[in-house]
Amino acid sequence: MEVMYLLIAFSLIIASGFLGAFIWAVRSGQYDDRDTPSRRMLIDDILPEKKNRSAEKKKTDDSGGEGEEQKIHPKKQ
Repeated sequence: MEVMYLLIAFSLIIASGFLGAFIWAVRSGQYDDRDTPSRRMLIDDILPEKKNRSAEKKKTDDSGGEGEEQKIHPKKQ
């Protein structure tokens, strides 16, 4: 049973050492990303178009008659 107390104490010491190393790394800037902001402007930002009901309705109104799509109507409650 005495060995268990010794192992628990030893593991807490080791864990606090790792926690201290992590806090030191964060404070000293080890996790700062200096490359990505300079490369971000080179990446094309293509945003997906949001579906708009009025745009879809206008599309169906302009279609002419041949192959006319169904209009979207809000559900009645």
